[in-house]
Amino acid sequence: MEGLLLARLQFAATTVYHFFFVPLTLGLSVIVAIMQTRWLRTGDEDYKKMSKFWGKLFLINFAMGVVTGIVQEFQFGMNWSEYSRYVGDIFGAPLAIEALLAFFLESTFIGVWIFGWDRLSKGMHTAAIWLVAIGANISALWILIANSFMQQPVGFEINNLTGRAEMVDFWALLKNPTVLVAFPHTIFAGLATAAFFVMGISVYHLVKKQDVDFFRKSLQLGAIVGMIAAIMVAATGHAQAQHMVEVQPMKMASAEKLWETEDPAGLSILTLGGEDPMVDLRIPGALSFLSYNRFEGEVRGINDLQAEYSAEFGEDNYVPPVELMYWSFRIMVGAGFLMIALAALALFYLWKKKELELPNLIGVGFLYAIALPYLANTFGWIMTEVGRAPWSVYQLLKLSDAVSPNVTVPQLWMSLVGYVLLYGVLMVADVYLLTKYAKKGPAAIEEDFSPSVAPPASTGMD
Repeated sequence: MEGLLLARLQFAATTVYHFFFVPLTLGLSVIVAIMQTRWLRTGDEDYKKMSKFWGKLFLINFAMGVVTGIVQEFQFGMNWSEYSRYVGDIFGAPLAIEALLAFFLESTFIGVWIFGWDRLSKGMHTAAIWLVAIGANISALWILIANSFMQQPVGFEINNLTGRAEMVDFWALLKNPTVLVAFPHTIFAGLATAAFFVMGISVYHLVKKQDVDFFRKSLQLGAIVGMIAAIMVAATGHAQAQHMVEVQPMKMASAEKLWETEDPAGLSILTLGGEDPMVDLRIPGALSFLSYNRFEGEVRGINDLQAEYSAEFGEDNYVPPVELMYWSFRIMVGAGFLMIALAALALFYLWKKKELELPNLIGVGFLYAIALPYLANTFGWIMTEVGRAPWSVYQLLKLSDAVSPNVTVPQLWMSLVGYVLLYGVLMVADVYLLTKYAKKGPAAIEEDFSPSVAPPASTGMD
């Protein structure tokens, strides 16, 4: 059990580190593409400078994401070899497509975009950044197709001769119902992450009265995208919750500390303690509404589900860590609603005042609000992955059967400490570089994109 726990901690550490970079890459690529499209359509040089400034920060984040993402795939062969042996025929296909199609598309056109300034026509250069954004988000789609198989295995059959799960319906994998709710939620979460990143840095400069016109336009775009994205994250999250009640009811029961089946079921505002809580404040019928869009409907409790799963799959503990699930859900939801409120506040200031005068307190608030989507993203993924325990692939392969049998505890300790230290250094480097270039402002960034040789003479075919 100690080896299994260490393998899980190692994968959790590398995943959390990696997912710090992914949402910002997804969202900021789209925002930079929008900025450059505005420059293409209006000729406003501020939008060109915005594309370069925010694009520089995007590139730093993208590079860190690539480095941390590579390590994750190696762990499937090292720490989780039994998982790879059992479901590798299915899980490996979308990962291979992601690398060969989406990531190559993204990385190729990043190079075209970086070196194409003042060399390509405006239209072709703008198309390059849109292809980067499309490639990044298609990459997320293939990763989610792989992950959704773990949440809701479809399109496979068990080969009794080899003792492996084998793909029999690739189309079923693509239209997995979990993908249909997880993908839009992830994309809007990425846009929200990028929007609050843009808003926080913009407000920092506006409070200091630096490049006011430039950062006012950035703040305006960030606030609009942030408001739309935060609302859509809530809407798609609601769809995910309803799907969760249907497919993984134990996850929802644990997130609500719902020990006994209820109809109608109350939504917990604050529950302190275990099965016999000291405090248990609930909104009557609200959990039924969250689950079924009506104020009645049965939501199954932990105890009933534990008894059912023990009878069906054998005696085991089928309850994920309830406290972790409960508070992860509330941190995620709380951060989401706070983002909606802050985006509304930013839009109010922009609408109300032509000459934007932001108090220092507002500036500090928006700067720290950059962390809100990161909190929501991190605890959302913790809930998604930990809530599936004790399953590696839901109701198909347990974690205890997926771990590598030949990796020793000392090896796991050594690699876990090494990964955490290395990723800690990379995180410090990333934050340092983002802070350094975010403080520089657009004038300093403009020099980094200046061509080293004179551009060719214009052909007039922009």
